[in-house]
Amino acid sequence: MPLMRTPPASRHAVPALLALALGVGAAAVQAAPPEPTPNCPDDAGWSDPSPPRKVFGNTWYVGTCGISALLITGDDGHVLIDGATPEAGPMIVESIRSLGFDPKDVRVLLNTHEHIDHAGGLAAIQQATGAPLRARRPGLIALRKGDMDMRDPQVPFRMPGFPPVPVIETLADNAEVRVGDLVIQTHATPGHSLGGTSFTWTSCEGTTCHAMAFADSLSAVAPDTYRFSDPANSPAFATMLRGTFDTVAALPCDILVSPHPVASRLWYRLGDAPSEPLVDATACKRYAEAGARRLDARLDTERQATP
Repeated sequence: MPLMRTPPASRHAVPALLALALGVGAAAVQAAPPEPTPNCPDDAGWSDPSPPRKVFGNTWYVGTCGISALLITGDDGHVLIDGATPEAGPMIVESIRSLGFDPKDVRVLLNTHEHIDHAGGLAAIQQATGAPLRARRPGLIALRKGDMDMRDPQVPFRMPGFPPVPVIETLADNAEVRVGDLVIQTHATPGHSLGGTSFTWTSCEGTTCHAMAFADSLSAVAPDTYRFSDPANSPAFATMLRGTFDTVAALPCDILVSPHPVASRLWYRLGDAPSEPLVDATACKRYAEAGARRLDARLDTERQATP
C-alpha cells in the first residue's frame, strides 16, 4: 500500500572551518553575484533553522540554512541524504513531519561525507526513523567512532566529535540504492574526505523529469602547514580530488545541490523569488571547475612557500 502523506503544517555565526572551506564558494557559479535572497543568508550558521521546502518533484530540502539535507520520497519508503550537525538532527526529523511525511517511513540514510557538519545529526535521525545508514567503507571509521579519521587533513582543526552512528551497512563504490521504485546512484567522490560520496537520481513533476545531483564538497581544506603537494602525505588527497572533479563534471545534473548550499548558490535558485534558474545542466561541470581552480590556487601557494 502506498505511504500516506498528511497535509503539511502551515532561526549566526559561521564556523571558521566553513569560512575557510567555502570562502570562494559563493562565486562558484558566477563572479559577480547579485544581492542575497531573503531565504537564508550566505553566511548562515550550520545549525540555523530553515523551513523545509520542495526542490523538485519528490525531492525535498529538509536541512538547515547552512547545511543541506535532502529527503527523496517514494510510495514504498523514503531516502534521506545527510544529517547536518548534532543540533540539527532533531530539526531535520521535525521538518520531515512538517512536510506531512512520517519519519518512520524513511528506509535508508545516506551521507556525503563523514564530518560533524554533515554526519553529526545522523545518530538522532537514525533513532527517530529506525533506518540504517549506508556508507562507503573509507568513511566507516569516522562514522562509527563519531570523530574524524586521523588521516583526514582537517584533524588539526580539532573539530568536536559527534554521536556515533549505531547501525551502518557498507555501501559498495558506485552502487545503486533502491527503495521500491526509487533508484539512487552513488558515486565515489573522495578528496574533501576519504568517504566522500555523491548521489544522482531522477525526479519528476507530471511528464517533466530532471536529473538531480547531490554533489559532495570539493574543497581541499587543511591548515596552512599541511601540504597537499607533498608526496609523503598518504593518502594523496589532491590526487583523489582531481579524479573527483572529473566524476562530478560528468554527473547527470539538471538540478545541483551541494552539502553547503552556498557553494551551489541554492538560496538564489530556490524560494519565493529566485534570481537564478533552478535547472542548469552545466551546474555540476562548473561546480567541479570551481573546485579545480581552488585546488590549483592552494597548490600554487604551497609551491611559493616551499624554500
